[in-house]
Amino acid sequence: MSDGIRWIGEHSGQSPDTRIPGMLGGISLTAARDIDAEDFLTLLGAEPLQLDAGHLFKDRRSVTLPDGVDPRGVKYAMYGTCKDWVYVLEDWGMATWHLHRYGGPLTPVLAEVETVCLSNNSDAPPPRIALTTSEGRIVGAEFGEDTGCGSALDEALQRAGAVFPSVRDLPQDEVELYWERHIEELPAAVFSAVEAYCGLSVDRAAVEAGDLPVAVLFPLA
Repeated sequence: MSDGIRWIGEHSGQSPDTRIPGMLGGISLTAARDIDAEDFLTLLGAEPLQLDAGHLFKDRRSVTLPDGVDPRGVKYAMYGTCKDWVYVLEDWGMATWHLHRYGGPLTPVLAEVETVCLSNNSDAPPPRIALTTSEGRIVGAEFGEDTGCGSALDEALQRAGAVFPSVRDLPQDEVELYWERHIEELPAAVFSAVEAYCGLSVDRAAVEAGDLPVAVLFPLA
């Protein structure tokens, strides 16, 4: 049976566990369609030579950094491919794509790449969804909302129960009660919607064990 990606949402409220060699809690996901994995990771700050070295995430501490690079300024991600998508997993607090690309200009290469990002935003909540369409338009929303653009992703969010009522639809006290009762279910519902939209599946055992390749993401200029 496919692992899907719902399990990532089920553990999104957990802090990263340094006792395991991979990831489980607090994971952000970025997925891009029809782009080479190395090209996408390079745009996020990875060095092609490091990617070519073939290190696994569990061996990330053995990756040699260039002279003069402060290790506190780099982020370690793991990545893989599924169908037409390359996906990037990060557990340092948010997604690099969200930090550097959402709300700002895209490079010409990324402007035409369909990208879905679920950023945990643990240091600056709430978590957010961001979608770049194949036409280059960027839309986003907080968890519990849809993007408002009527996309197939919005439809998937609705079907998964990942769009909660707002004060535009119900009295504030009813909205607050609904969120209070269902907030713990929300991240799993959001990841389920993206799973349905993208067809993504990520091997949980491999992620926990750190058996996916590592990408060292250097600060972007």
